[in-house]
Amino acid sequence: MDSHQEARRARVRIALVFAVHGAVTGTFVTRIPWIQDHLGLSPGQLGLALVAPAIGASLAMPLAGRVVHRYGARAAVRGLLALWCLALALPALAPNLAALWIILFLYGGAAGMADVAMNAQGVEVERRLDRSIMSGLHGMWSAGGLIASGFGVLAAHQQFDARAQLAVTALVLTALGVSVCSGLIDVRPAEDEDAPPRFALPPRSALAIGLVGFCAVFAEGASMDWGGVYLRDVTGASPSIAAASFTAFAATMTAARLAGDLVVRRLGPVRAVRVSGCVATLGGLLVIGSDSPYLAIPGFALIGIGIAVVVPLAFAAAGRSGGNPSQAIAGVATITYTSGLIAPAVIGLIAQTTSLTVSFGVVTALTAALVLSAGALRQNASSRTEPSAEPSADPAALGVTDVAENRDQDAAPKAELCPLSRRAGSGTAPAPPDHGRRPGSASTPTAGRRCPAPGRTGSCHGCLRLRRAARPRQCSPGPCRGSAARRRGR
Repeated sequence: MDSHQEARRARVRIALVFAVHGAVTGTFVTRIPWIQDHLGLSPGQLGLALVAPAIGASLAMPLAGRVVHRYGARAAVRGLLALWCLALALPALAPNLAALWIILFLYGGAAGMADVAMNAQGVEVERRLDRSIMSGLHGMWSAGGLIASGFGVLAAHQQFDARAQLAVTALVLTALGVSVCSGLIDVRPAEDEDAPPRFALPPRSALAIGLVGFCAVFAEGASMDWGGVYLRDVTGASPSIAAASFTAFAATMTAARLAGDLVVRRLGPVRAVRVSGCVATLGGLLVIGSDSPYLAIPGFALIGIGIAVVVPLAFAAAGRSGGNPSQAIAGVATITYTSGLIAPAVIGLIAQTTSLTVSFGVVTALTAALVLSAGALRQNASSRTEPSAEPSADPAALGVTDVAENRDQDAAPKAELCPLSRRAGSGTAPAPPDHGRRPGSASTPTAGRRCPAPGRTGSCHGCLRLRRAARPRQCSPGPCRGSAARRRGR
């Protein structure tokens, strides 16, 4: 199996991993009312318990880079995903509030570490495919959560005991998650690569990217937790209509993430985030400027569409921002989780001192900040697999061992590729494929390009391939005599 086929297979598997991860969350949230009734918790006590997963995730995420480095990417995803799935059975077994808080703290830690490991795997698959896939992966997470929540609602309606339901679901999801991990890419560190620290703070390269994610997750957390309250208290909506705000928000965000990769491939990450910020800001203005739920609900839907692709693109940019993708992703994830942790409390505090309308005015300002801060993704979005220095014109540095010998082969330009298409030290170069273009025509992408080894024959297919994958590695001195020979010969 070649590397491209392996990457395509891994894309399907990592998409299923994201869906399983989302299914755990979707299952748990549907049984929170049962847990509250079973333990007799007040709203304040339940709120205190539900803070624990975010705290656990924020503290555990910086450990994920060390786990991936020690055990390899595939084993780390498999082990952490299994741990996260099995943790689903524990909250319903808690005998009191203190035990529930500790269980949810560990539950959140497992969720956060699995989140970092699977996002690092997604970035690696995206790099090998050389096209955007992260938005679709996060869309699979949302889809998995929606599907699982549907089963959870059905179980709650049938009054199934949550302890039995969560235990069975945990075993099923664990078996499914472990089985799909077999097709992931097993990325291992180089032998001379230093292990990351056991607990690493976000690297400097991740801070600006993390702030982009911070704005998006703050808007997401505020809309999900306070959207229904806003519709009820500000627009006078009934409870059933107020509940529709979450449905509109979650459904549109899921659909936008599933379709987001097409937008990213067309616009690029920076423009996609700027357009997303404009859409979310329009939704926020619609929310704070309307006194009718029938205008506010479309506003929440636009916020969901607008912020859908921002966090996936932030993770993808973090994975390319430094030498250790897992550590950079963990840093961005820590910042974004912190945003999700504080957003509901900040919105409530602002609403207490002013009003909910002012609170969502702050949300709108943060979505507008996405338009201004999207440039933080630019350098990382274009870095791909760039060399650290300009290519050398020395044929030996490019893996060409005998240029003089190849100068005698001008009569057969099809026999070889431009030297850049040869992997360093790989020996012979494969024959160039026929792209169906007439050599020398205006549409020929290699016309006028320069060859790094003057006199070497062959088409510039290798130059074209590397131009797509690593734009700074351009051909340097001397014309490509292979392309010129083909134009003269035909």
